[in-house]
Amino acid sequence: MTQRFTRRQAIGAGASLAVTAVSGAAFAKVETKRPRKLAAGDKVNLAVVGAGGKGADNCTKLTSQNIVAICDVDYDHVLGSLKNRKGDIAPDKQAVKDAYDKAERFGDYRAMLDKRKDIDAVLIATPDHHHAVAARWAMERGYHVYVQKPLTWSIDEGRKLGSLAEANPKLITQMGNQGHSGDDGRRVVELIRAGVIGKVSEVHVWTNRPVWPQGVNKPPAQPAPPSLDWATWLGPANIDWGYAPEYAHFNWRGWTPFGSGALGDMGAHLIDFPFWSLQPGLPTRVETRHTRWPGNPSLWDTAKQPAVLTGYPEATIAHYEFANAPGGPMTMIWYDGGLEPPTPKGWPAKYKMTGDGGVLFVGSKGMLMHETYGEKPVLIGEGLDQAAAAVPQSLPRIAGGMGGHEMNFIRAIQGVEKISCPFEYAVPLNETMNLGVVAMRADQAIEWDGGACKVTNVAAANNALGREYRKGWEL
Repeated sequence: MTQRFTRRQAIGAGASLAVTAVSGAAFAKVETKRPRKLAAGDKVNLAVVGAGGKGADNCTKLTSQNIVAICDVDYDHVLGSLKNRKGDIAPDKQAVKDAYDKAERFGDYRAMLDKRKDIDAVLIATPDHHHAVAARWAMERGYHVYVQKPLTWSIDEGRKLGSLAEANPKLITQMGNQGHSGDDGRRVVELIRAGVIGKVSEVHVWTNRPVWPQGVNKPPAQPAPPSLDWATWLGPANIDWGYAPEYAHFNWRGWTPFGSGALGDMGAHLIDFPFWSLQPGLPTRVETRHTRWPGNPSLWDTAKQPAVLTGYPEATIAHYEFANAPGGPMTMIWYDGGLEPPTPKGWPAKYKMTGDGGVLFVGSKGMLMHETYGEKPVLIGEGLDQAAAAVPQSLPRIAGGMGGHEMNFIRAIQGVEKISCPFEYAVPLNETMNLGVVAMRADQAIEWDGGACKVTNVAAANNALGREYRKGWEL
């Protein structure tokens, strides 16, 4: 069962969420050291947790800084992430390779964060189940953190990181949803807030994910590659699963102990823009319909689910209700597994819903549709383009747009730019995504009391708000 936290309502400017632990603190008291004060032009001493895959991709934007330490459980995989299909170091990864060669290497981020005293900031690009634990270790030691999306695997973890960030306001925090820094996405927010399509009471969100094995039975265990430290890869996951290539290094998203399915992968990108522009607060009711759970489909009892649910279903439709949205009640419907929204009435034949994913806002004066990262917004309705042309820019633009999300983190540490997606905003966005997973596990509609951090109508669903941790990896 998760701990309970008080909060200020996540309704209002930015739909921000601030949480404070009540009795039985979220963390043991740690005297967080003051982060080193940096100025414009000062290089940030950066440590990387999860240096292959997405971490290597992030680091292509950060080689102007001092990458002083890297941590990974499989350095063969890290090296492979830097190579092209011919087996050579890719041109855009050569600077990363050079930086990695100079950095001190670790296999366990706990050891790295305790040993290195020169770190300013930590980039965390691990599988989801490590995010909160790694971020906590870094923040408690006074390090700024950039955490890949989804911010956390569970709602409880998000609340705890939010509490820690609020208690340490000098720490710069960023979630790695790069669309939040994009010019097009920011223009979408300006147009929706300006009322160009009128009152929005309905939003549709879809994605082509999963693009990894999902809805399949748990594979048999086999020996892990010699280069992979499988026990450390499992880390906080309190399970006794042997290695299988269906889990690491990319396919972990489809397995419940490690990932958050398609909602966790893409919700931070797609749900971001309706959540940002409409500021609806936390959802009050969520129902997630889905294809059958992999494994034994006859065991659908919620009380038995922790022992049954090893992988996520192949496709889902999650129906969110925001009863407390300041503009009046609002619904948002999420579709994944290749499913798409029905064609709205009056839909022009020339427009297509891209199969890769997108968002459709349905307003009283017309519609707005954009692609996954807020890109290529189109207005659908008579006179809307002219109305949009009269809407001034009101949000700051991030240098480099989507491609500048990582350096925005650096510039915010240097004090020269406001952070794009801090935990203050990322926690309630992440919680909205997580609630779709909680409802999926409940297999029925859940009623959510955000103030109490509690499902009020399905008591057993509250078991899905947190998790038990392997000894030594506790949050």
